[in-house]
Amino acid sequence: MNCGSDIELESTSPMDRDSIRHFDDEEIARLSKRVILKLDLILLPFLCLLFLLNSLDKSNVGNAESGHFTEDLGLPKSALNVSVAWFFAVFVCLQPIGAFFGRKYGMVRWVPGTMTLWGVCTALHIAVQSQTQLVTLRVLIAALEAGFYPTTVSYLSLWYTRYEFGKRLAFFYGQAALAGCFGGLLSWAVFSYFPRDDPTPHITTAKWKSWEILFLVEGTLTIVVAAVGFFWLPHSANTAWFLTADERLVAEERIRNDQIAAATSWSESKQQPAVIDTREPRSLGLSDSRHSLTLEDEEADYLLPGAEIGPEISGRRQSHASVASVTADIGISREDIFSAVADWKVWYLLFCNILSAIPATAFAVFLPLVIKGIAGREDLGPAAINLLVVPPFLAGAIILFVFTSWSDRRRIRLIPILYGLAILLAGLAATVSLPTNAYKLRYFALTILLSGSFVASPLTVTWLSNNIPQPGKRAIVLGINGWGNFAGVISSMLFAPKFEEGGYLIPFYVTLACVLTAFIGYLAFRALVVAENQRRTRIVANWDEEEIRREAMFGDGAVVEDKNLWTVITKIFRLDHLREWAGIDRLRRGDEKLTFLYSL
Repeated sequence: MNCGSDIELESTSPMDRDSIRHFDDEEIARLSKRVILKLDLILLPFLCLLFLLNSLDKSNVGNAESGHFTEDLGLPKSALNVSVAWFFAVFVCLQPIGAFFGRKYGMVRWVPGTMTLWGVCTALHIAVQSQTQLVTLRVLIAALEAGFYPTTVSYLSLWYTRYEFGKRLAFFYGQAALAGCFGGLLSWAVFSYFPRDDPTPHITTAKWKSWEILFLVEGTLTIVVAAVGFFWLPHSANTAWFLTADERLVAEERIRNDQIAAATSWSESKQQPAVIDTREPRSLGLSDSRHSLTLEDEEADYLLPGAEIGPEISGRRQSHASVASVTADIGISREDIFSAVADWKVWYLLFCNILSAIPATAFAVFLPLVIKGIAGREDLGPAAINLLVVPPFLAGAIILFVFTSWSDRRRIRLIPILYGLAILLAGLAATVSLPTNAYKLRYFALTILLSGSFVASPLTVTWLSNNIPQPGKRAIVLGINGWGNFAGVISSMLFAPKFEEGGYLIPFYVTLACVLTAFIGYLAFRALVVAENQRRTRIVANWDEEEIRREAMFGDGAVVEDKNLWTVITKIFRLDHLREWAGIDRLRRGDEKLTFLYSL
């Protein structure tokens, strides 16, 4: 099942692959720097803008509520929580489906198309008259936004190597924090310019309310940027309008080589000769002539298993999708879906991600209301409250960038996550420990809390992206990980209006317990990954060179009967039977290969 597109992507022909080998190392280094610079200046900022608007359209109801949104409509305060709960319930459920369609039809088609529609829905909030209409609009936006994040992150990961990706993802994910800053500033400006006691100081044609202006501005901006996206975003490096012909070749080749390095990480860790030579096409010289393949054939197995076409090799079909492009935004297979769903690490990290994401998802919507609840001053108007939202979110964006830069530089992911959660726990502990009348200190504790709130989720996504070589599987995994937004459903129930009088003390205690559990979970996960790497190293150490080569190429280096967590789960859930029923062979692919060691 190859769910591709009818778009004809320009392929990297063997002649092109030969052309790049005529470049000397200095020329390749120069071209690589130009490619990265162009990606950082042209592609990354536009993707960040998309996510900024995506985050705004998720959180703007909280800003609107601080401007008496539900009160002006004659709705109960609980209507906001009900609409947020419905939003996240639908948003969470449809994440993998949205990711599937995003990969099937391609980022360039899917995201701008859905974005245009949810921009229209955002603007339509000005026509809401009842709770049913409000919930309906939020559900429509949730359905359209589902899959945006995994699709866009998967697309971004196609352009950067493993240890360039973390810092770039920080710029991208940091828009969730900057959206809080921008949303607060925009709301402050709107609420200052259109105060509630005089609805029409500057517009005389109709009685516009401040929150109506807010929804209209944000919705229109989303529609305009989405329209630009159809022309701005390339389907792959081979069709990137901002790259020269030579830069396109280098853009493809550097990702190809990075994926080869990931697939042969056992060899690198043991400081042995690389299993596959990435500079010259050659035959591996295996004893069976059927396995005498060139470099292009070798790479196809573990670089982009998005198609089921190719010659028969040892009774199985070999993919050649990677010969066309390793940066293509389209292509997914049965193997990708099965491997993603059957991977225990995905579900383990999902559980941890849900618990750790509660503060970030809660305060993305409810921070203006929480600040109002702990400020202790009745004279603070909507403009002042939204201005106070800015410093905590700005602190979160700064800490996120610092931690992800450290993560990329040291090539580690899990330790920075633990440090980020430690900061978050410190802020939560201070918030619940301080007296409820210590307003300034509690606001400072809230700022510390937000500082650590945005670290765990993007670095979890980075870990998954770094350790899943197959783009199709990666897209589905990120879609499943998108269920981490279930934290939004929890937060909508936690930070209910009934807890406002007590300064939201009970919700903070519950959040503290959840984040502490997540901290322990990530700590245990690191231990499990270390144990799995040690198991693979122990197994492969006893293999001969041919078995190692076969494992790196085909995932069938040797029959392994070794008890571990994965084999136990496989037997419990009868995954081998499901694999046979789906017509999928038992070959190890991508991160399943025993020559692949997980990064930490």
